[in-house]
Parts: sequence; structure tokens; C-alpha cells
Amino acid sequence: MTVIRPAGKPDLAGFLSLAAEVEHWFGPMAADPGFAAAVERGIARSTALVAQTASGNLLGALLFGGNAPLHKVHWLVVTERSRGRGVGRALLTEALHRFVRPPATVEVVTFGPDHPGALTSGARVFYERLGFTPAEPTAPGPEGGSRQVYRRVLT
Repeated sequence: MTVIRPAGKPDLAGFLSLAAEVEHWFGPMAADPGFAAAVERGIARSTALVAQTASGNLLGALLFGGNAPLHKVHWLVVTERSRGRGVGRALLTEALHRFVRPPATVEVVTFGPDHPGALTSGARVFYERLGFTPAEPTAPGPEGGSRQVYRRVLT
């Protein structure tokens, strides 16, 4: 059973561990003080969520933000062993329930169609299955790979 809950200060290490798992796609984060500060701000604002097993094993995490009517998924990562099992969907569903009141728009930046991580990670398909549509390209990621905005309008 997966439990979705607001992140607390003790979860910072889990966020950093998840960040280390995906640095090959997003560039260095786990040792980046700016990333740790962003997680701490999300925790303080109660806009950081974690997914864990009933026994406490971390499965994924999310940082959410923006201001109505435009909201943003700043960061969403699920452990490799838990991908494809509904953890990301549960995190995003909980974030939308907690933080978004329609009418609203939710945006996320993910891999561009030519990025090697686009297929491997399944991120584009993941967001499309949740009702997001590909929108405009945006600045490349820190590793130089292409990025694209995905958008979902909630009415």
C-alpha cells in the first residue's frame, strides 16, 4: 500500500537520494545546495509530498508550486523500482487535490521528444496519460538535453 503525505524535514535525505537516482537525466542535484534549499522551502510551505510504503520506504516525491490559476509541477521523481506501479499518478493526483482549484492550468517541464530520457523514463507518456498535452519547447536542461512544457487545463 502506498501512502502519500506532506514531506517533513526528515524527508530531505530521501529527496536527495531520489535526486541522485536521476542525475544522469537532470544534472547534479543531490549535492547542490540550491536543490536542497528548494526542497526545504517546499517542506516549509507544505507543497512537497512524498510517497512511501506502509513500512516507511520512500517510493517517490514531488515539489509543487505556482499561484492560481497557473500551477507547476516543479519536480516529480519515482524510484526506478517503483515506476509503472501508480506511484507517480498517486503523487500528482494528491497534489492536484490539495493545491488546485479549477479553473486552473497545471504545467510541467519534461524531456523533449528527442531526449534519450524521453523514452527510457516514460515521462512524456506518463503526463499524456494524465491529461497533459505537449506545448512549447523550453530551455534545455542542465545536461544540455531538450525540454518541453506539458500543460493540463482543469475546468
